[in-house]
Amino acid sequence: MPIHINLLAEAHAVEDLRRRDPVKRAIWIGVGLVIVMLAWSSSLQLKAMIARGEVNHVAAQLATRTNEFQQVLVNQRKLIEANHRLSLLQQMATNRVLHGTLLNAMQQTTLDDVQLTRLKTDEAFIYNEEIKAKTNANDHVIPGRPASVTERVVLTVEARDSGTNPGDQVNKFKQAIGQSPYFQATMGKTNEVRLANLSPPQTIDGKTFVLFTLECRYPEKTR
Repeated sequence: MPIHINLLAEAHAVEDLRRRDPVKRAIWIGVGLVIVMLAWSSSLQLKAMIARGEVNHVAAQLATRTNEFQQVLVNQRKLIEANHRLSLLQQMATNRVLHGTLLNAMQQTTLDDVQLTRLKTDEAFIYNEEIKAKTNANDHVIPGRPASVTERVVLTVEARDSGTNPGDQVNKFKQAIGQSPYFQATMGKTNEVRLANLSPPQTIDGKTFVLFTLECRYPEKTR
């Protein structure tokens, strides 16, 4: 029976021992773990890039919506201001002095020997600046006041008294105006008809008369 002698048995043993070397195995395991970590890190970076893109897209949409919202607020403020001014104009138009009604009232307020010579209406509109709210030293808020317009109306009535005793009809005409329903409604109880001027008796063509001026101040209205 032949005998086989393996002359490379020692080399094979050394190679087998080298293959089963724990250091090399650890190196391969480490390399594998590094590869896995790199792959995981790459996947995280990819996800982060995708998420960053979505965040930028949402931020852009949010910025657009914010600009649109701010524009809506600006338009809303303009609409409120326009409606406020329109309401003030409507109030001014509906509450203004109606000269037709005034002339009708004067036509119904007459006395013998008293002749109207002039009727004048002075209307003044005074603009009041806006006062903004402020805080004093005690942290107490002092409320502001929006801008407004104060309307002042003065009616001047010039007339002539040519009665038997010139001047006797002046106070009677003044009382007649003060008791007129129109003037009682428009002037109120606190504003009286005032005698602004009374001239001395004058004679022209044999007729003696006096000239007088009455003043009616309407209540001030602030809008």
